Amino acid sequence: MASPRGEGDPFGRYRSPLVSRYASPEMGYNFSERKKFSTWRQLWLYLAQAEKSLGLPITDEQIQEMEANIDNIDFEMAAEEEKRLRHDVMAHVHTFAQCCPKAAGIIHLGATSCYVGDNTDLIVLQDGFNLLLPKLARVIGRLADFAEKYADLPTLGFTHYQPAQLTTVGKRCCLWIQDLCMDLHNLERVRDELRFRGVKGTTGTQASFLQLFEGDHSKVEELDRLVTAMAGFKRAYLVTGQTYSRKVDIEVLSVLASLGASIHKICTDIRLLANLKEIEEPFEKDQIGSSAMPYKRNPMRSERCCSLARHLMTLVFDPLQTASVQWFERTLDDSANRRVCLAEAFLTADIILSTLQNISEGLVVYPKVIERRIRQELPFMATENIIVAMVKAGCNRQDCHERIRVLSQKAAAVVKQEGGDNDLIARISGDPYFSPIQGQLESLLDPTTFTGRAPQQVVRFLNEEARPMLTPYQSKMGVKMELAL
Repeated sequence: MASPRGEGDPFGRYRSPLVSRYASPEMGYNFSERKKFSTWRQLWLYLAQAEKSLGLPITDEQIQEMEANIDNIDFEMAAEEEKRLRHDVMAHVHTFAQCCPKAAGIIHLGATSCYVGDNTDLIVLQDGFNLLLPKLARVIGRLADFAEKYADLPTLGFTHYQPAQLTTVGKRCCLWIQDLCMDLHNLERVRDELRFRGVKGTTGTQASFLQLFEGDHSKVEELDRLVTAMAGFKRAYLVTGQTYSRKVDIEVLSVLASLGASIHKICTDIRLLANLKEIEEPFEKDQIGSSAMPYKRNPMRSERCCSLARHLMTLVFDPLQTASVQWFERTLDDSANRRVCLAEAFLTADIILSTLQNISEGLVVYPKVIERRIRQELPFMATENIIVAMVKAGCNRQDCHERIRVLSQKAAAVVKQEGGDNDLIARISGDPYFSPIQGQLESLLDPTTFTGRAPQQVVRFLNEEARPMLTPYQSKMGVKMELAL
């Protein structure tokens, strides 16, 4: 039997459901210990290579030894060293040095902990965006196909969740897509604006490197440029404290929180439409909606998105508060907080995008239900058209308005008090007063005449805005999304 502390039992300790239950293997790896510490070693290698190229006494043998051991990480030794030293970076310096005895003396030369810590974070954030963006593009692409398919299908519009003028199923979907296009643009912008912290030293002054290069400012600047380029960044921040500005984290989590808001709104709409039985998310053949009510078809995927999106939206408050209390060149009260909020933001965004892609690939529309709801509400909406037609036929507007008002009240009573269907048109058809337009009633009630330019707006929006944004992701658009849970 496992001990009460769960020792030796992988199910006896808390595991974040973001990783154990939901997130993709790729995003899970991006924030893994292995990715983090192998990147630290890669950064120490870049530093040594650049310092060697600028004249410091570092040998080819030392470089080769470091290269050969990038992934040869003794995690148990590192944990023991950190327990002894209470310093994660120095623990890994010692662990790396253990398998690189010839290079031991030049590992981390002139650097501070944030050289590996912050620069690795920036690499991981950039890689995180590169994982999210194709997923977001696929969601937009799937929804664009859906919008195009249903561009002309009239549906009841709502304002204040009360029946309003008709729109189309495709036009409503374009409202979702437009929000996601804004998110795509913002994620690309923040990713492209990320810079490298670079080689800046303990308080960002590069004093240690200036000493290494005996006061040669040009070599210190070249060192910063070389390492930045080796790490795959076009630019480094020109000024830093010990860390890069924590406002960068605010930018990163702000756009992810905004994405969360978009997905929450979309999935809330889908949940409401599922209640109306107009549109449903995919429902598997053997899926159970309720343990007690076998008939239920709960929108569990959309509910999951809303649930996790709320978590994503709250995470932006962490970097806001962290940035506001960074004293002078830095304090360490950012570290533990950032270990949690940065990873969780990307993991959560990854999950809700994967889930929304799965939803968008299997949305089911019920046109007959949509048509029935239109028939229930359209007679009231058509009254102005009927009045105009009667006036054109020579009738008095005020008299016509009063007759329709009386008939509308009676029809509304049938709907609200008796639970019957809206019989306003039958009442108008049976009233001799409206005989001048009896032949026009069917055309006056054609739903397609109430949707305005919605179909044309769909075509133009998809062609001019949505689909062109997907061009950089065409090679990754074909991936289908199956959910494990």
